Amino acid sequence: MADNNTFNANVESLFKGMDAFLTTKTVVGDVIKFDDGTIVLPLVDVSFGVGAGAFVENAKQNSGGGMGGRMTPSSVLVIKDGCTKLVNVKNQDAVTKVLDMVPDLVNKFTKKDTTMENPEVAKTVENIVSPENDKE
Repeated sequence: MADNNTFNANVESLFKGMDAFLTTKTVVGDVIKFDDGTIVLPLVDVSFGVGAGAFVENAKQNSGGGMGGRMTPSSVLVIKDGCTKLVNVKNQDAVTKVLDMVPDLVNKFTKKDTTMENPEVAKTVENIVSPENDKE
């Protein structure tokens, strides 16, 4: 049977530094603020897996381990004029796109102020959710 200390050392070395990698900024990205008061927060899904092992049989201590991770954008939180909107960027199909648009359509007919969307905010949101930024 493998030496328990070797296995523990493998697991410990795999998790060392993990706390620096997985911070709250990993899941909720850095805040992006615009001059008009709009705040954009990118939200990210983080998943990872760990494997470790140790084997000792007629040889010097054999051991190994590995870790893999994946980060994908899931949505963007846009806060403007006291209103919060969650824009889903993951698994977008026709139905979810329509559901995301419904509040905007209602606002167009019920709001007296019909100012256009800030193009700088729209560009930043588009950059966050574009497929080029989705590195799997």
